[in-house]
Amino acid sequence: MSGLVFFSSRSGNTRRFVEKLDLAADRIPIDETEAFPDIRAPYVLICPTYADAHGRGAVHRQVIRFLNAPERRAPLRGVIAGGNRNFGATFAQAGGVIARKCNVPVLYRFELAGTDTDIARVKAGLETFWGQECSIPA
Repeated sequence: MSGLVFFSSRSGNTRRFVEKLDLAADRIPIDETEAFPDIRAPYVLICPTYADAHGRGAVHRQVIRFLNAPERRAPLRGVIAGGNRNFGATFAQAGGVIARKCNVPVLYRFELAGTDTDIARVKAGLETFWGQECSIPA
């Protein structure tokens, strides 16, 4: 089970990261006129950070719109955040914002389009994460 949803800006760093994972993933569209994917199964959200120097605006408006719908927010199980270490304390800040608002864990943080090590860690981590998620008795 991959259960991934991602947002990527026109720079494409997050899209490249997701492509390197080689797992099925649904994309939150950049264009506000496009329909959001119909997500019903549990998923992990992967998104970049858009914070200013004071940490404001860390979560892109499209991601906020996507998560504002209870039916799309309910299956969210965790978040993986991208960012740029040049921005110091605001690096991958979107992950923490989403985690606090949606009461889910930040599973990983990566820089720009990620490294081969990031890809290996995320793939292994997702396998473990979904294994734990699925093994919880009803």
